[in-house]
Parts: sequence; C-alpha cells; structure tokens
Amino acid sequence: MDWHAWHNAYDIPDSYFGQRLALVQHRIRLALDTAPPGPLTAVSLCAGQGRDLIGVLADHPRRSDVRARLVELDERNATAARRAAAAAGLSGVEVVVGDASLTDHYAGLVPADLVLVCGTLGNITDADVERTLDHCTQLCRRGGTVVWTRNRKAPDLVPQVCAWLEERGFERLWVSDPALMQGVGAHRFTGEPRPLARGERMFTFVGYDTLRRGTAGGSRQTTST
Repeated sequence: MDWHAWHNAYDIPDSYFGQRLALVQHRIRLALDTAPPGPLTAVSLCAGQGRDLIGVLADHPRRSDVRARLVELDERNATAARRAAAAAGLSGVEVVVGDASLTDHYAGLVPADLVLVCGTLGNITDADVERTLDHCTQLCRRGGTVVWTRNRKAPDLVPQVCAWLEERGFERLWVSDPALMQGVGAHRFTGEPRPLARGERMFTFVGYDTLRRGTAGGSRQTTST
C-alpha cells in the first residue's frame, strides 16, 4: 500500500474519504468552537497529512490558541503535513515521524483538549480497538473531546466503539447516521484522566486489507486522516 498516494482520494469531495473528511472536520470545528477560552492542546494518532486538523485550524478563530502534535510514520505524509501547517501559518502544529501506537510520543501534551483517532480503528484488531479507546482515558482531559472514525462494514463495530467509550466515562456527543458507511463519532470525557503510562504500545497497525482476509500477521503502522 502506498499510503502517500492513498491520500489523493481526499481531493475528491464526493468520494468516501472526501465525505468522511468533511464529517471529521465539522466535529473538530465544533469541539474548538465550544472549548473554554485559553490555550488548547490536541493530539492526532496516525495523522497522515493532517488534513483534518490543519484544514480546520487554517481559518479557525482559535488557531493561535492550539498547540497540536501530529504523529505519523510515513515521512512523505509527515512532510506534507509540515508544509500544510507552515503554509497556513500554524506555528503551534508539531509533526512527529514515529509509530503513533507508542504512548511516549504524546508525553508533555496530554491529557489534551482534543484527541483525534481517525483512520486508525478500521486498521487494527477489535481487541486493539478496545485497548486504544482505553488509552484515551490517558490522552484526553476531563471535558475534552475524542473524534474518531471506523467504517461500518459488516460486522459493524461502531455500536461497540460507542459502548467501550461510554463504559470509560465518555459521553456521546454525536455519531454519524448508520446509513452512511463512514462511521464518525465525537465523545466528551467526563472522567478524570489517568496518568500517561510511558513505554506502552496501544495497538499494532494491521491494515484493513489484511483484516478483510482474516489474517493479522502484519505490523505496519501508518496513516490516515
């Protein structure tokens, strides 16, 4: 899989990914609109080219309030994200090339006001989905928002994603219409964040193609917004 070329689908507004990006950006915008005044922090797992967060911050009134860290393994995508952030004048956006599953990459910036888990949950096993959502109680501050995506291909895991989050103190703000294949959700954390456990792996990136074949032998972690 060429994960850099894969992002070209986002340039087509009526494509699956173009429509999903619009939904994600809308939820990010609402999260920023309703966030308390003052400095804000955001982290993005498997950030890809950062089109979701950078695309919103570029013209958002809170742009100068946000300090963000985007973690992405593919250097080409990370370079594209850095260029986009620089072009938008977003000096508070940091792009880290590394394995987004490792908790150490988020040290110093979490618990955050905004946590993006977009393009990740459809590429990992169900057990790792739950494990990643459990780690969101370390990544997200009380009152902060997690924006997430998961495709609705059978068996549809979106209801279980909601249940796992809600069992851990996340309040459902919005979930996309079940008629849409693009599962997008936003949950607000109502609990107290746990200390970040350093040196832990939240998931192993398997890839949706491998998961569809019923095997999970891959371990590559990469991208997508």
